[in-house]
Amino acid sequence: MFPGSATQGVPFGGGSALVSKEMKYYVYILQSLKDKRFYIGCTDDLKKRLIDHNCGKNKSTRYRRPFKLVYHEEFNDKHLAFKREFFLKSPKGFLEKKRIISKFIFPG
Repeated sequence: MFPGSATQGVPFGGGSALVSKEMKYYVYILQSLKDKRFYIGCTDDLKKRLIDHNCGKNKSTRYRRPFKLVYHEEFNDKHLAFKREFFLKSPKGFLEKKRIISKFIFPG
């Protein structure tokens, strides 16, 4: 998996039992159940983003609904998440994207 997986921080020195969560960001791949094509995106709220795609709130995916989430990666750093998204959408990331997607087309 790409570096940047999420961690939780616990206050140093005993103190409170509260656990502070770092902001998490996700790079995700959706598959259209209508045309079987894939969409790559980035968000800080994966559940809400999937709902938004399936409700037609995203102009570029509105006519390809419904979608299912087939893959995601979690990051602590927004910059790393967007960098990963852009990489997967780039010509250099084509083989990586193809490798990830092939696991869902030909599982096993």
